[in-house]
Amino acid sequence: MAGGDPDAVWLVVGLGNPGPKYAGNRHNVGAMALDAVAAELGARFSAHRSRAEVSEVRLPPVAGRPGPRAVRAKPSSYMNESGGPVSGLVKFFKIPAANLLVVHDELDLPFGEVRLKRGGGEAGHNGLRSISQSLGTKDYCRVRVGVGRPPGRQDPADFVLKDFPSSQREEFALIVCEAADAALDVLRQGWERAKGAVNTVRR
Repeated sequence: MAGGDPDAVWLVVGLGNPGPKYAGNRHNVGAMALDAVAAELGARFSAHRSRAEVSEVRLPPVAGRPGPRAVRAKPSSYMNESGGPVSGLVKFFKIPAANLLVVHDELDLPFGEVRLKRGGGEAGHNGLRSISQSLGTKDYCRVRVGVGRPPGRQDPADFVLKDFPSSQREEFALIVCEAADAALDVLRQGWERAKGAVNTVRR
């Protein structure tokens, strides 16, 4: 999983629900981060037969070496059906699970924290659960974007389907950029170096 390897192909998936109704929801942080990645690299998404919006790009050279290829994808399915599009793209582009990077919202991280994780449980995230079931493995890479726990007794399922409050929106825009940068760090530097850098940042 070396970053900067010109032969490496990564699939970077931003999770969310489709349509304008959900566009600003906490649950759509992954898709928003992927839009930020595409904007930085000057790429546009187009429909793919695997029920996803996809863009392909080769990253700029790093230290004189060609950058890796990256396939960015936003599933067109609802969150709890993300596994179908993701497994379809993994097969179509012949990408090993080790080179799958999923960007998603994370209730178990405080609002504003961005962390990298490989494998392990899904912490109740239906999108991750669907992907793990479809791939037959949990051993893929993740960018976890903290949205925090709901206040009081609010149902977490309702909480993630709400937009960020106005008091958090300015900071939220920065967090989306941080998540996008974390994904790009993995592609450019490789998993271990990126994890060491991203996971030591304290807000």
